[in-house]
Amino acid sequence: MNILLVTFDQLRSDVVADPEVATPALDALRAEGVFFANHYAQAAPCSPGRAALYTGTYQMNNRVVANGSPLDDRFDNVARMARRAGFDPHLFGYTDTGLDPRQASGPDDPRLDTYEGILPGFSQGLWLPGDQSPWLRWLADLGHDPGVDFHAALATEPDRPAEHSISAFLTDGLLGWLHKQSSPWFAHLSYLRPHPPYAAAGEFAELYDPAAVGSGLDPVATPHWLHDAAMSFPASAAPKSEKKRRHLRAQYLGMVSEVDSQFGRVMASLKESGSWEDTMVIVTADHGEQLCDHGLVEKLGFFEESYRIPCIIRDPRLSRSHGTVVDSFTENIDILPTIASALSEEVPTQCDGMPLQPFLEGIEPAEWRRAAHYEWDWRHLLIGTTDSQWPMERTLERQNLAVVRNETMAYVHFGDGSWLCFDLASDPTWRTTSTDPALVLAGAQEMLTWRQEHLDRTFTDMLLTPERAGRWPSGA
Repeated sequence: MNILLVTFDQLRSDVVADPEVATPALDALRAEGVFFANHYAQAAPCSPGRAALYTGTYQMNNRVVANGSPLDDRFDNVARMARRAGFDPHLFGYTDTGLDPRQASGPDDPRLDTYEGILPGFSQGLWLPGDQSPWLRWLADLGHDPGVDFHAALATEPDRPAEHSISAFLTDGLLGWLHKQSSPWFAHLSYLRPHPPYAAAGEFAELYDPAAVGSGLDPVATPHWLHDAAMSFPASAAPKSEKKRRHLRAQYLGMVSEVDSQFGRVMASLKESGSWEDTMVIVTADHGEQLCDHGLVEKLGFFEESYRIPCIIRDPRLSRSHGTVVDSFTENIDILPTIASALSEEVPTQCDGMPLQPFLEGIEPAEWRRAAHYEWDWRHLLIGTTDSQWPMERTLERQNLAVVRNETMAYVHFGDGSWLCFDLASDPTWRTTSTDPALVLAGAQEMLTWRQEHLDRTFTDMLLTPERAGRWPSGA
């Protein structure tokens, strides 16, 4: 069986589920697979979100807290697991993985200057580094002036045909590789879009009328200090003008439809080649997008718009569940265990997630999580700017939050001990906070229980006795 793992960058679940947004490829996959309607990323931005996805671990365990945090090489990951299963996994796009400094060749190793490396275990199919240089060269070969850098090239996508978009370029690379495969394959297709800048390619820039897309959910009159700070920061503040907010949202939806059309080409190719019924397809995102809701853009903070993402899985061997919707809380940390189980590989002990196979088989698990969990850390804004005197001064360790969100409430705990509690039963828009002692206590207890249950278990599940009891790593 083949495995195709597809990620979109900054894609919200509600956008995919909206019938007013043109996503025919994803709609078709939903009809032929299982749609997980309450699926969540575990962190933001890209590197933290992807570390959780690739390793099956929460941020509190993998400790990738920022774009720039190294990924500890001790962690197993989806590519290494695929190699154990006999594949040569290939990457098309990027993984935003920072090198473990202990694996560097020395202090002059250029890989220490960027977090945009490749997840260990992947072979390069078509790697798009942060400067998008392969795409820029392709544009130049086509006769386009890509501009001064990749930001300019992305911002001017509306001025070029959609066939020349960054998503089209990446899709072309994958399809060219697929046509050469004669044995089971494993590919990770990692699309940049609908990531900013908010500029859809070609005709997709005109697909949505700004007057019809809304301007986003207004922020509360008295926001939490972190929310207020984010709205004052240019990179995360939504435009003040309603016209600009509507334009931004229209372009975002255009990007979604354009990259969906490229994914549709992949689906069509697999069907034409006869590979469709031999290929397990997993589609998700690294995190969400605020999209002007709560006065914010991009991905940050505690609102679930930054973390609630789509997940669609089609296993051709489990057709009984095709076309179903799962409402249970699922998370990106479940993806690695799910792929491992599909390949009859042992789920790594490090994994905080669980295989989604019961849902794919149409079975409601007897034991499953009752809430979604995610974290956000902003210490990167202070690293190098404080007179931190380790170990007595712990300012950096307090710049974080964790969220537990169940059906009726969301509890946010901050690293300094403060908290927020949202009464989602009375207001699902996250605009109503609660100080009800019973609700707050329930949230705090659930948060503490979650953290205790998922403490690092590297050596905790084995005993050094003659019987060698417990869950020992393979080969030990």
